[in-house]
Amino acid sequence: MRAQIEALGADISKSIALLRKRLNWEQSQRRLDELVAMSQNSALWDDPQAAQILMREKNQLALSMEQIKSLENLLAENLELAELAELEGDEALVDEAEAALKAAAALAERAELEALLSGEADANDCYVEINAGAGGTESQDWALMLRRMYMRWANNHELLVEEIDENIGDEAGIKSATLLMKGLNSYGWLKTEAGVHRLVRISPFDSNARRHTSFASVWVYPVVDDNIQIEIQDKDVRIDTYRASGSGGQHVNKTDSAVRITHLPTGIAVASQQERSQHRNREIAWKMLRARLYELELQKRELASQAIEDSKTDIGWGHQIRSYVLQPYQLVKDLRTNVETSDTQGVLDGDLDKFMAASLAARVGVADL
Repeated sequence: MRAQIEALGADISKSIALLRKRLNWEQSQRRLDELVAMSQNSALWDDPQAAQILMREKNQLALSMEQIKSLENLLAENLELAELAELEGDEALVDEAEAALKAAAALAERAELEALLSGEADANDCYVEINAGAGGTESQDWALMLRRMYMRWANNHELLVEEIDENIGDEAGIKSATLLMKGLNSYGWLKTEAGVHRLVRISPFDSNARRHTSFASVWVYPVVDDNIQIEIQDKDVRIDTYRASGSGGQHVNKTDSAVRITHLPTGIAVASQQERSQHRNREIAWKMLRARLYELELQKRELASQAIEDSKTDIGWGHQIRSYVLQPYQLVKDLRTNVETSDTQGVLDGDLDKFMAASLAARVGVADL
């Protein structure tokens, strides 16, 4: 058998063994059997909230186990196919088996990364908040570029994106924006993007074509499930209404429909202006505030909240997690993991997986994926 096929088979086998170990296969099988039995009890739906939690756990566990079984079947079928094809001297069929094994290897690599997403809220949808740093038009244009980058990443991974809030820049770009990413493991992947992002380039706004450094911050927090209770007292919040901003014309709201809620003890502020109804924007803003407070609690549990808050106090030098250099050379480098690439345009078009994977692995203490 070809050396390449044997190497692919060995790599996939190693991935399958690792996935089984991380999932604790036998224990997971017993738990899945329990959940299936419980889901067949008609009395389960007497408590819809508890039923939804159970069904979510059952479906996610079944999906993880089916993924491993599928990899095992792909490995066995294509190794057998390659062996028979070589015996018959059918090179085209050998090539087909090799291509199928390469695809399976890519699926196994992705599955290994997804197996790291075991945090309490990793499977949830999430909000991505982008804020321009000091520097006026330069930083505001950079914030707009980041928003485009994350929207491209989401589209590449078949996530739904909703624009919740946007504060247009004075001359170009945006001062801030909030996106809602909807899809399985949205928060698990994007949480590693929180921090300050630094851009170095020849400014398109500088008539002297000088090199400028710009900063923008990204903040990521999970959508809170209905079963998670976050208590917020009325005395701890301030609610402001204002007119929604937009591109002009018929899209500019003529009433104070936009809503901003500020949590006074923490200073956290959230805003929504996507809906024409103030009532609906108020509902969305409350959900965002509960999500922000929940994320703060998650970070405390990880003993990392202070470091993250420190990184948010100054959107500038010494706090960045990643540098994007477009001039005098092309390089994107993550300063936490040292992962880098010269394909700057690819990154700005949403090719972020290599950075997310390395940061996620480092966050959960995995030295080598």
